[in-house]
Amino acid sequence: MPLEPASRFLRACYRLPVDATPVWFMRQAGRYMPEYRAIRANLSLLEIVERPQVAAEVTMQPVHALGVDAAILFSDILLPLVPLGLQLEFAKGEGPVIHNPVCTIEDVQRLRVLEPRSDLGHVLETITILRKELGEIPLIGFAGAPFTVAAYAIEGGASRDFLRTKTLMYGAPKTWHALMDKLAEALAAYLVAQVRAGAQAVQLFDSWVGTLSPQDYARFAQPYSSRVLKAAQTTSVPVIHFGTHTATLLRSMQQAGGTVIGLDWRVPLDEGWSILGPDIGVQGNLDPVALFAPLPELREQVQDILRRAGGRPGHIFNLGHGILQGTPVEHVKAAVEMVHELSRVSVGF
Repeated sequence: MPLEPASRFLRACYRLPVDATPVWFMRQAGRYMPEYRAIRANLSLLEIVERPQVAAEVTMQPVHALGVDAAILFSDILLPLVPLGLQLEFAKGEGPVIHNPVCTIEDVQRLRVLEPRSDLGHVLETITILRKELGEIPLIGFAGAPFTVAAYAIEGGASRDFLRTKTLMYGAPKTWHALMDKLAEALAAYLVAQVRAGAQAVQLFDSWVGTLSPQDYARFAQPYSSRVLKAAQTTSVPVIHFGTHTATLLRSMQQAGGTVIGLDWRVPLDEGWSILGPDIGVQGNLDPVALFAPLPELREQVQDILRRAGGRPGHIFNLGHGILQGTPVEHVKAAVEMVHELSRVSVGF
């Protein structure tokens, strides 16, 4: 840990006392915000990311509107696939589409080596801009975990059953491990480059890892996530390790690495923290749909999570996944205010 940080968010990452529980939200910049919709009316997601000033503006929108305790870089976990040689498009109404998915060992061999400064320099420039503009608000960088990024690359987009991914994983293990090796190298370099550009914390998103059994996670995913996380942890900034549907994987995820482990809403926060043990921070874990609830119900759910955290150092309030399109902005802002108000009691200030 560097000199003892002043911000709530960074203090919580290091399990230091805070005056109130810090809160930020995954996907806190997005279509639920009218300011973001105004920009997206003229620019695609990839066009926003390619323009550092615009990407910085979008990153700042929820900081100004919501009062969150951290900003997260506006980007996408699939961005590194483009310089690797995959043709990525965000199709209207369909989400990400990869037009030349990975199917064979030859496809893996054709993937290029990622050079973050030259290939994704616009992302690093956005980080530099944000560090000047955010002041005391910390900036979180991020990358997708090798398993989740590999699944997108193989499926060619989103999937429910991950049939192509698991078929390749089980049926062509040499191809699988060759792909994961290349992705781990690229994603580790990308996270380290973000920290060197100024990110004060990073998060590894393994959004789809919950599709794996504990045995398959240990064999096919954990070694590669561990490589990325360990590379990130050499930078001496906090590293958040997040996945969904991970109740059966929490101990293995902790072994893979991370300063903080993200919990989704499917496991009670106190139970998840008990599995992980007291020597690690946790992040979470409100159901994103709870933000649509009437404010008295939302307050009860926020209070329950804070009660389960028990005022222990090391809790970062967040959702169990990203903010959903159509979420009322006023409810998101209210949740931030509730967390700050209610946690001042629970942490004893």
